[in-house]
Amino acid sequence: MKPKPPEQQVTAERELCGLVNGLAHQIDEHVRDRAARLGLTAAQATALRELTGPMTMRGLAERMGCEPSNATFVVDKLEAQGLIQRRPHPTDRRAKQLELTVRGGKLRGQLLDLLVEDSPLAALSPRQQDALHDLLERALTRR
Repeated sequence: MKPKPPEQQVTAERELCGLVNGLAHQIDEHVRDRAARLGLTAAQATALRELTGPMTMRGLAERMGCEPSNATFVVDKLEAQGLIQRRPHPTDRRAKQLELTVRGGKLRGQLLDLLVEDSPLAALSPRQQDALHDLLERALTRR
């Protein structure tokens, strides 16, 4: 395939950037709306969504895409609501392990149901979603 001339390449990249940003904005708004329905902030919803099993604060922060200090603030709020608990880490005495409480697990299930409802990606088939994921991952890692 012949490369596009620079002007066309820049235009294509600008248009693609606009599409990716638009989709990211729609997904962000979708998460905010669904979180608000459950009395959560978007950050709290993200923490609940990403806490798929016992993990450290650092692990949760990585999955949330934020600094551990930010994740700690979010976890403090969720812990105060009885949705997350901190337990001693089984192999590292210095670390705490985060786990959902029974109540937190139920709320997480409700959240996941709401997140798939009318998702911005719902117009794409599972195969198309996988292809989009692969293409974006490839662009981000420059494979």
